[in-house]
Amino acid sequence: MGTDADTKMTGAEAVDAAIAKGLDLDGSPIPANKLGLYTKVMALEADRQRSGVTNTMRSRVVRIGAKHIAQDELNQMLIDAEWAPLKDKEIAFYYGGK
Repeated sequence: MGTDADTKMTGAEAVDAAIAKGLDLDGSPIPANKLGLYTKVMALEADRQRSGVTNTMRSRVVRIGAKHIAQDELNQMLIDAEWAPLKDKEIAFYYGGK
């Protein structure tokens, strides 16, 4: 495998690698207070009891999908995958005001 310069990461992988190094994507240091709070909250999340993998998968699909996919299309995709359609609170949170 090559050096960091040879391996281009994108998306969440690049963000996670940058956080682990304590550096923003532009190479500037992440302020210690921000990095500390992030680390603390992520540790709490890591310790949280999960309700099941498929529930977590659906939550991620909704949270991330709403950034990229129109409401009606995402709703149909969920139904096609045999997951529950978008809930009113999800629509209000992710699509409200759009």
